[in-house]
Amino acid sequence: MHRYGPWKALKIALMVVVAAVVFGEVVMHLWNWLMPDLFNLHTITFTQSLGLILLSKLLFGGFHRHGGGRGWKRHSMEERWAKMTPEEQERFRSGFRGRRGGWPCGPRENHTTEQAPVA
Repeated sequence: MHRYGPWKALKIALMVVVAAVVFGEVVMHLWNWLMPDLFNLHTITFTQSLGLILLSKLLFGGFHRHGGGRGWKRHSMEERWAKMTPEEQERFRSGFRGRRGGWPCGPRENHTTEQAPVA
């Protein structure tokens, strides 16, 4: 075990507590400033603001690492691209075009825009 392990854990715990206090205070003051006047709601306490943060995180954000996944995905895609043959790269490009930013999901044989003649 590292000699500085407990100090590092203590610093992280302290940072979590400080962040919770700051975010709780900010949410409480914003809520109490805006919501009663705009929507005729009651004011909230500090602990209610922490509960509101937790609830919104669970409902809308989840508990995942921020920023770590994007770099990994980009690196993974670059590796896949480097391993593709020029023909596979062109097939990927052609499938990507015309989809307005969407990923190619298969052959394009049945994606015609022609309409049957009207009699």
